[in-house]
Amino acid sequence: MIFLRKIPALDTLPPEIETSEGSLVFRVKNKILGIGFLKSFSAENFLHKILSKIRVLTLKTDNKTSDWLQKLREKNRRKKEMENDNYWKELKKTPYRRNDREDLPG
Repeated sequence: MIFLRKIPALDTLPPEIETSEGSLVFRVKNKILGIGFLKSFSAENFLHKILSKIRVLTLKTDNKTSDWLQKLREKNRRKKEMENDNYWKELKKTPYRRNDREDLPG
């Protein structure tokens, strides 16, 4: 609502805010860009490179995390299989007594 009311005021503003050549920001910016290796500095290219590196880092992290999860799942699956195998081995080790069945009523 406020934005709709302020549209006429925004329309009267100049399209760009100009910085005067005497301002501190303008002078510091010119001195920094005057250094030899910073003459061709582009903030957009810098941002693009940083974001690309962050993206690569997150993809590597995601891949490593996925590998760790896969290894944990595989280890857990093998552990469950081993427990199941031990159950049947223990069951086979117990001697079968015929008298146990004869003692049951019925």
